[in-house]
Amino acid sequence: MKGLGSLAWGSVTWTGVVVLAPIAVLSLTATSPANNKPGKFVDVTNTVGINFLHKSSPTSKKYLPETMGAGVALFDYDNDGLLDIYLVNGAPIADPSTPGTIPKKNGPQYWNRLYHQQKNGTFEDVTEKAGVAGDGYGMGVAVGDYDNDGREDLYVTQYGHNILYHNNGNGTFTDVTAEAGVGGSGWSTSATWVDYDNDGRLDLVVLRYLAWDFQDVWCGQHEPGHRAYCHPDLFKPITLLLYHNEDGKHFREVSQQAGMAEPGKGLGIAIADYDRDGFPDIFVANDSMQEFLFHNKRNGTFEQVGLETEVAVDGDGRTYAGMGVDFSDYNNDGWPDLVITDLGNEKYALYTNSRDGTFAYASYTSGLASISLLHSGWGVRLADYDNDGWKDLLIAQGHVLDTIEIDNPALRYKEPPALLRNTGRGFVDVSKDSGIVFSERWAGRGLALGDIDNDGKLDAVITTNNGPAYALKNETETTNHWLMLKLVGSKSNRDGIGAAITMKTSAGTQYQTVTTSGSYCSASDVRAHFGLGADARVKNIEIRWPSGIVQHLSDVNADQILTVKEPVR
Repeated sequence: MKGLGSLAWGSVTWTGVVVLAPIAVLSLTATSPANNKPGKFVDVTNTVGINFLHKSSPTSKKYLPETMGAGVALFDYDNDGLLDIYLVNGAPIADPSTPGTIPKKNGPQYWNRLYHQQKNGTFEDVTEKAGVAGDGYGMGVAVGDYDNDGREDLYVTQYGHNILYHNNGNGTFTDVTAEAGVGGSGWSTSATWVDYDNDGRLDLVVLRYLAWDFQDVWCGQHEPGHRAYCHPDLFKPITLLLYHNEDGKHFREVSQQAGMAEPGKGLGIAIADYDRDGFPDIFVANDSMQEFLFHNKRNGTFEQVGLETEVAVDGDGRTYAGMGVDFSDYNNDGWPDLVITDLGNEKYALYTNSRDGTFAYASYTSGLASISLLHSGWGVRLADYDNDGWKDLLIAQGHVLDTIEIDNPALRYKEPPALLRNTGRGFVDVSKDSGIVFSERWAGRGLALGDIDNDGKLDAVITTNNGPAYALKNETETTNHWLMLKLVGSKSNRDGIGAAITMKTSAGTQYQTVTTSGSYCSASDVRAHFGLGADARVKNIEIRWPSGIVQHLSDVNADQILTVKEPVR
């Protein structure tokens, strides 16, 4: 497979000739000053004591795993009401390399990091004490209370094998991977906890990227400085892994039986009940092939309906490099929509839920196409940064190819993150006025959101490939109100993951799925955050628990973190 010529992701290249995707139609979204209210995010990484450095171990062989990591989790592992941070790292790769050169357990490593938030808002590195350093080339992380003991557990994806850490409740974790049976194989990327059969126990979905064995394949021109990371088309797709939670301790891999064994090249995963039938569905962002939407058939099985629902390709019928994803209601009509990031010259994909079992491609009409055409995105979340009641977009950006500027000068390897404001009629880019962090160029990858300081405004942590992680504090000036819900399941899984929350305010209705997944290789705060605008009280809240129980709350005061327990019936 040597001498394959020049290949560039995000465009089609033959012998130095670049064919760009069609230029996006200009957005019809209003861009008046009232719609362009910026946010304000401040880099507080050093101030709060985060000193993490991701090491991808780049080699002259340009092995693909070197440029794909890594993820981050925001979660409260000790139940003190403050979010902690877990950061995934790489590991040394020999150069020249042969199959099997990723370090085995107890071999050389760079270590993942767990930072515990102290009461003064700073963070302490407790990795060794907690026992969660890892032992291989890490990629992603998923958070969920799989045994319903009230403590958040960690699942770390890697190349070769994955790790399940059980939270012991005393500040330490135990590696229970072998006992649980969730070690997996191959190259795992994003994962999510979800109770797909609504039996009260969280199951686990693990994406695998592609069939990879460190074969030495030359891509790019045979000139110094022009060797490039290979396009995923050169490698075979691979099935995901679906682990059914049998008893709170042991899992059984059931992807074949459940109808989820279609080979893909999965990078991003998100859950939502897109047809509102009471069972969670699963979206998989595939790289350079059709996207997958697994519809839950409510009998323990799924059907892959990407083409039928019109989310498999873009509005021009083309596949794209799906990487990050979020599955949330951006237009406040009460039905979850989809946003998927990809590479430059492809346009980020936005699909509006048509409420009839299908979606409509909305990248052009929302303004997202023209904003994103020359950008490459990874972690992405729909979240209301200014608490005005509309979910905005925060995106970690950067190309996968560190040689992209040689072959395509219009694109960049390192890019600033993006902040796109939701006006209610589409998106406008307010990045340049929202803080200096939106002018700094990073090889952005993972993104997790959560209210780190519990002030009602969502903060973020972004990871970069072979570089630092950044903690971004949301200091947006606003008088808007907010509400966060922390669900505690009884008959349902304790985290309430998969619960659908509908909130009615004077401005309309908001809808949200309780989840820690979405983005890219990352896990966000499980607490559901709502911006309320001028409302100091919420008229009505409806919670549809995974168990089928429907709970109503009325006249709830704003500006609080409210714990809601599932009623026992």
